[in-house]
Amino acid sequence: MDTRPVGVFDSGLGGLTAIRSLRRILRGEDLIYFGDTARVPYGGRSKETILQYARQDIKFLREFHPKAIVIACGTVSTTSLKELRAENPDLPIIGVTDPVCARAADVTKNKRVGVIATSASIRSGAYEAALKNLDGEIQIFSKACPLFVPLVENGRFRRGDIVIETIAREYLTPLIHAGIDTLILGCTHYPLLSEVLRDICGAGVELVSAGEESAYALKRLLKSRDTLGDPDHNGVTGFYVSDRTEDFENIASVFLGENIHHTARRVDIEKI
Repeated sequence: MDTRPVGVFDSGLGGLTAIRSLRRILRGEDLIYFGDTARVPYGGRSKETILQYARQDIKFLREFHPKAIVIACGTVSTTSLKELRAENPDLPIIGVTDPVCARAADVTKNKRVGVIATSASIRSGAYEAALKNLDGEIQIFSKACPLFVPLVENGRFRRGDIVIETIAREYLTPLIHAGIDTLILGCTHYPLLSEVLRDICGAGVELVSAGEESAYALKRLLKSRDTLGDPDHNGVTGFYVSDRTEDFENIASVFLGENIHHTARRVDIEKI
């Protein structure tokens, strides 16, 4: 068994959806989570800036000597994964793109798949390329949703919130009219909107979460490398952010269903 932790990072709160899945699927693993809340969102940044931020995030997580890193950020996964893996050949790094696309290709029945993600992810074409590589018959309908991340970061993700419901309906209506039966949530913030998205899409559309599928991919990776943690150990999670801990702890406590107040630590990521 390997007792080293797994590092997880995202631009902000969205990676908590991956943390929740990792805790359920890999209960024995200790996790170190870094949310770059001072620089969220990444989705509107240039490729060069995103890569710079991701390098700093990984450099910080490496201080904990992780056995693997999960990039719980669709933007980084679609724009920078190749470079980050090349720069860290000794460290297994999992992104969210390939796992979630594999799941979507398996789930769709009519081969009409929708993708919602940040502007940077949609510009990269990574989801489209991955899906076409899996099944050339799949038709892909993509939509950048730049307002979702800042709204989620400000707690506007609940059913009944007229602001998020209005914006989500505007984003999703063209995809619904296109007849999709599967929707890739290509940013780990988006599962926080699951209730709102399900209400708009209806029961006939399957939502596929990037965070959950990356957790299953990590389990397969650790098993193949014989580096799974102690199954009898109850994994613990350390939380680190680059801005106010109180704002992060308030929303994280609600989403994770536990009180994490006074547990998160602030990191000056610019000095890493």
